[in-house]
Amino acid sequence: MIIDTHAHYDDEAFDADREALLASMHDGGIEKIVNVCASVDGLHDTVDLMEKYPFIYGSVGVHPDDADKMTQETLDEIRRLSCMDKMVAIGEIGLDYYWHKGKEEHEIQQKMFRAQLDIAREEKMPFMIHSRDAAEDTLNIIREYMQGGMYGGIIHCFSYSREIAAEYLKMGMYLGIGGVVTFQNAKKVKETVQYAPLSQLVLETDSPYLAPKPNRGKRNSSLNLPYVAQAIAELKGITAEEVIEVTRQNAERLLGL
Repeated sequence: MIIDTHAHYDDEAFDADREALLASMHDGGIEKIVNVCASVDGLHDTVDLMEKYPFIYGSVGVHPDDADKMTQETLDEIRRLSCMDKMVAIGEIGLDYYWHKGKEEHEIQQKMFRAQLDIAREEKMPFMIHSRDAAEDTLNIIREYMQGGMYGGIIHCFSYSREIAAEYLKMGMYLGIGGVVTFQNAKKVKETVQYAPLSQLVLETDSPYLAPKPNRGKRNSSLNLPYVAQAIAELKGITAEEVIEVTRQNAERLLGL
């Protein structure tokens, strides 16, 4: 059975058939799902899902796109929700410079990234990192925090070079691998998967985004994870069953599932 460590089933893309889709997960080989908060307004949507579905767990945090909407009250609420049963991580948090080019925007993102990492440290929880076009700043901040008191975490949807992957792996971090590994032009991700030990990889979808081949461009769901496991297996010269089993153990170990 597969664990999806990163999905967004609170997204409006699932409004039409969310209940039926989630009801099909067990028969589709999906054991557990971590639904990950992203927006300030959506913090409680993940709580609703994890309370309704026994196999859904939660990660609470705010995506860097919403950093400018965050207040001390937001941080207080993240801390409060982090103490709930079945809340297993702080995330997704991090830096995204793709849409946000200005220095002031970067400073706000970094401030809120650090504030949420502080919560992860104080509450002794792992974290889930979003990083886009911000490789150096993300790595420097994580390196600083991992020097003491952190429980560990996942670099979600890892897309940087093998050299950067090596830095995270040396710190004991896990890399989240999803549908992108099936894309023909995903050279960096494929190289990273070949290089990284299986003991530091976890499976994820980022549903409803980043569906793997042969469903690229369609709405993604956890039911597509066998394609990801097979792609990793081929890159590593092992079986998909081994990929599924070891990544399941990795997720259980890090997230306490």
